[in-house]
Amino acid sequence: MDYRPIYKIYEEGFMKNDQTVISIDDLPLTDELVRAYLQDNPEFFNRNNELMTGLRLTDNQRGTVSLVERQQQQLRLKVHNLEDEITQLMSVANHNENLFMLYSDLYLRLLDCQSASELLDCLTQTTKELLSLSAFKVYLINDVDMAHNSLSKNDCLGVMQNRLSNNDYYFGRLQQSEQQLIFSQHCTGSVVLVKLVHDNCDLGFIAISSDDAHHFDPRMDTLLLSQFKRLVAKLLKQHLAL
Repeated sequence: MDYRPIYKIYEEGFMKNDQTVISIDDLPLTDELVRAYLQDNPEFFNRNNELMTGLRLTDNQRGTVSLVERQQQQLRLKVHNLEDEITQLMSVANHNENLFMLYSDLYLRLLDCQSASELLDCLTQTTKELLSLSAFKVYLINDVDMAHNSLSKNDCLGVMQNRLSNNDYYFGRLQQSEQQLIFSQHCTGSVVLVKLVHDNCDLGFIAISSDDAHHFDPRMDTLLLSQFKRLVAKLLKQHLAL
């Protein structure tokens, strides 16, 4: 934006609308005006090439640097940030690939199970040994004629109604009373509750705990869990005739 049509330049000052003379010292030159002028006049530095190396800018680490050096520094920082982002994305992709392979292997093992007890053994082993999580429990609404360490025998219907009435998943922390009902012990970290539904009938829920308070986060993706819970609900229904 060229401001010369607005402020006509004279040797001794500025005249606005041919009436009011404005001293050059009184001209309200702001950061916004300078930025707008440079953006609209990119050839400015071509006409004043010496400014590229002559301007000295304050730098917290290096004292003073030229405009070119500052630009190079910012470009290096952008490249460094992009490299960090790429590294993080590759790490996430690698983690997701490993998780997908683990789930795929688990599905095959679950389908080979010949009983509910074998099914629960497989789920417990995967949770604790392969995923390195602290506890695995299953709560079933209907009583079943079997005993297994992973089955929660306490009445957890209130927990289910409180945490899973409007959602299929709950990620985060539980009250101590809820922890005691589900796991029969205090859990210091975070949990995930996964509702088990088959043929539009609520069967109960799976509860998994982690010692890490931030492991189970509400922002977690539920795609793999969605497939997992449908298969587990179907197999439990078959083996236990729920």
